[in-house]
Amino acid sequence: MRRLLAIAAGALLVACDPPPATHLEQVKARGELVVATRNAGTTYFEGPEGPMGFEYDLARAFAEQLGVRLRIVVPGSLDRMLDMVARGEVDLAAAGLTVTEARKRRLRFGPPYLQVTQQLIYREGRPRPRGLLDVVGARLEVVAGSSHAERLRALKRTEYPELEWVENPDADSEELLEKVWEGRIDYTIADSNEFALNRRYYPELRVAFDLGEPEPVAWAFPRRRDPSLQEAAAAFFTRIRADGTLAQLEDRHFGHVNGLDYVGTRTYLRHVRTRLPRYRGLYEEAARRTGIDWRLLAAIGYQESHWNPRARSPTGVRGLMMLTLATARQLGIRNRLDPRSSVMGGARYLRQLIDRIPKEVPYPDRVWMALAAYNVGFGHLEDARMLVRLRGGNPDRWIDVRGALPLLSQRKWYRRTKHGYARGREPVRYVENIRAYYDLLVWITERERLRLPESVVETGSLPEAARKEPAGTTDATL
Repeated sequence: MRRLLAIAAGALLVACDPPPATHLEQVKARGELVVATRNAGTTYFEGPEGPMGFEYDLARAFAEQLGVRLRIVVPGSLDRMLDMVARGEVDLAAAGLTVTEARKRRLRFGPPYLQVTQQLIYREGRPRPRGLLDVVGARLEVVAGSSHAERLRALKRTEYPELEWVENPDADSEELLEKVWEGRIDYTIADSNEFALNRRYYPELRVAFDLGEPEPVAWAFPRRRDPSLQEAAAAFFTRIRADGTLAQLEDRHFGHVNGLDYVGTRTYLRHVRTRLPRYRGLYEEAARRTGIDWRLLAAIGYQESHWNPRARSPTGVRGLMMLTLATARQLGIRNRLDPRSSVMGGARYLRQLIDRIPKEVPYPDRVWMALAAYNVGFGHLEDARMLVRLRGGNPDRWIDVRGALPLLSQRKWYRRTKHGYARGREPVRYVENIRAYYDLLVWITERERLRLPESVVETGSLPEAARKEPAGTTDATL
C-alpha cells in the first residue's frame, strides 16, 4: 500500500512539473542570444567604430527586440558553423547562408531577407568563359561546405561529368576572390552581393556568367529544437520590413558599392600612393581637432578636388576641400588655395553640419546627411527632409532622404519647399562616392596598421587573413 501511495505521489509531482522551457524562453532566461557568423564584409567584421556588418546589425536588432545580450561566435570554417547549428551549440547562424535542399535536411530556416545569385568569377586579361565547358581543365576553387560546392556537385551529376574543382576548407569566398585576382587560381564562384562588395578592392575581377537563378538567403536554426525562436525571428523580419529598417540596413551596407567603376578605382588607388601622402598629416590634424575620422575627411577631399590644392570648379569653389567664398568667409579663411586652411576649414564646416543634424538622427545616417548638406547646402537638405515627411517617410533615415533629394529638381516638388530648385541627384552621387572612397581608404590603412610588405601595398592587394579578426567570440552588450 505504501509503495502504491509513493508511486501515486511521484506521478502527481511529475504531472505538476512545468513543461520544458521553449528555445525562446531559454534564450530570454539566460539573457543572451548566441549567434554564429563568419568574418566577411557582407556579414561581420571589426570596423573603425567596432563590430560592423549587415548580419551583425540584423542579429543585434533581433537581440534588442528579445531584450537580451548578443554574443557573436565565429567558427573556424563554414562546415563547423553548420555543425554547431545542427547540434544546438548556438541559437542560430546569421551568416549570409543560402537556403539549399541539402541544408534544409539538417537545419530549419527563417524567412528569406535577401536574394543572391551564384556567379563564376575570372580576372580580366584571361579569355572569358561562356559556360562551364570552358572551365573544364582549369583551376576552379570553391569554399568547402558551401552552396557553391553543392551546385557544382549537382551539375556534375546531371550535365558536366568531366567538371572538376577543389573545395578549400580553410578559405572563404573573399579569400578565393583574392586568389583569382592574384592569378593563383583561374576561377571561383561567389555570391553576387559578395562580389559587388569586393570588386572595389580587386577592380580587374569580372563576372563570367551566372550559375542559375537567384537564391534566398536566411538565418539557420537547429532542427532538433522547437521552432519558437524561429517564429520570433519571423515576426522580427515582418516588423523590420514593414517599418523600413531592413531596407535601411541594406542601403547602409550595400547602397554605395557600385559607386566606382574600374577606371575610377584604379585612379583613386594611384592617387592614394602619389598625392595623399602630401596632405595626410593635415587630415590627421583636422581629425584630432574635430573628432571626425581623417579618412572620411580625406575621402571628401578626393571627391572635391582629387587632392589638387589649386582645383577650381565652374561655380567658383576652390581648393582641396572646394570651399565656397561665403563658407570661407564664415570660417575666417582668407586663402582657399592654402592646403592647411582648406582642410581645417572643410573639417570645421563638416563638424558644424553634423552638429546641426537633429539629435534623433542616428549614426551613420547623420554623417551621410551632413555630407549631402556639404554638397547641396543645409537648406536644401532640410527641404528634402520636409518632402520625406510630406510623402509619409522617415526624415531621420538617409535612405528616405536620398530618395527625396532628386525631387528638388522637379517643379511639382521644389515649389513646395522653402529654398526651391536644386540639382538633387548630385548630393546623392556625392555621398555614394565618398562612402566608396572612405571604405577603400579604411582598407588601405588597415594594411599599414598590420605593417604588410611594401610590395603588397604597391600592388593594391590585401591578403584576406589580414582583413579579418581571428576566429573566436565577441560580446556585444546592448
